[in-house]
Amino acid sequence: MKTFKILFRLLKARAKNDEAPIYVRITVNGKRAEFSTDLFYPIEEWDSKMGKAIGRTSNARILNDELEVIRVDLKESYRELTREGRFVTAHTVKARYQGTDHNNETLLGLSRYHYEKNKRKLGKGTLKNYKTTETYLLAFIKKQYKASDIPLQQIQYSFIIDFEVFLRDSKNHLSKARPLKNNGLMKHFERLNKLMNFAEKLEWVSKNPFEKYELSYTKFKNGFLTEQQLNDFETVELENLKLDRVRDVFVFCCYTGLSYIDVKLLTRDNIVMGIDGNLWLSLYREKSDEPVKIPLLNKAKAILEKYENFEDSNRLLPVCSNQKLNEYLKVIAAKCDIDIKVTCHIARHTFATTVTLSNGVPIATVSKLLGHAKLSTTQIYANVVERKLLDDMNNLQDILNRNQVSA
Repeated sequence: MKTFKILFRLLKARAKNDEAPIYVRITVNGKRAEFSTDLFYPIEEWDSKMGKAIGRTSNARILNDELEVIRVDLKESYRELTREGRFVTAHTVKARYQGTDHNNETLLGLSRYHYEKNKRKLGKGTLKNYKTTETYLLAFIKKQYKASDIPLQQIQYSFIIDFEVFLRDSKNHLSKARPLKNNGLMKHFERLNKLMNFAEKLEWVSKNPFEKYELSYTKFKNGFLTEQQLNDFETVELENLKLDRVRDVFVFCCYTGLSYIDVKLLTRDNIVMGIDGNLWLSLYREKSDEPVKIPLLNKAKAILEKYENFEDSNRLLPVCSNQKLNEYLKVIAAKCDIDIKVTCHIARHTFATTVTLSNGVPIATVSKLLGHAKLSTTQIYANVVERKLLDDMNNLQDILNRNQVSA
């Protein structure tokens, strides 16, 4: 049984000329919401216990009548929400009374509201992904419900299951050449889950239907170049200038851990003097907006020196489009007899494993260099190679042997 109370009170802290504004406090199940009635009344003539004007003067009667109208309208707002089966809170009663509630809010309306509120916070790529999810939702709603949108109140667990069936059918995929795989599909559900969480915080829905749904990602072992493969990549002879430039960009990423977009956006402004008196890179990651400071290793420095006056541009390196870069990397990998699919992102994995972790750099340090907000993200990225495991166990055995001799 819900408890619903209305209290009028004088806010003495905001008094002017011995008059103070009257606020109304709504309480539903112990949770409050409050707003101004835009009415003022003399402090000395107000009954705090009763929440109304004292006496039977004309001014007192007029004010009390106005307050009673507000009370009646608030009670009616509460009844309307209850009759509609809505999630009733003090805030939803207040919103209904003020005409600002979202009782008719829709799924695509939520998506667009979320976009408007976050377009200055989220990266372009993330916003684009939300738009793609919205496109899939629109196609699903048209097919499943023969409608252009659907009220949020109809988004139940069954909606999620039906949407998954829709996405797993390749006939419904936006690109026939690049059909959705399981992890891509799960990304759409992850974004829909975030949208519904947003709606729950706004109190547009009573609960998120994803509470009973489990995202199921397929785990892949992240690819990276071994020490020998990286050396082959660095030293293979290339006659083509474009291939040589792509190789330099890739190797630079292998020794800095930068992603494609971050290396592409590097300018001279990103080079700073570090606390050790040497050159560092200082930037904010495009994907997460996390600050990153990376001391430049000698091989990375050498590549920057090679392109010091590149095309009289403020850019640090000659980075082509991601598609072209990955095409050229495929050619170079074939020349090196490397059998894994080499993309720019493989350089980031290589930095995490072959260049740093395998050489004893602590994972917490690697996490900072990669610009990860959580250490768990680095643990997914970083594969501890067998040689490092072997070295660690051999060191342990040496310590145990020494301890036995000394004993």
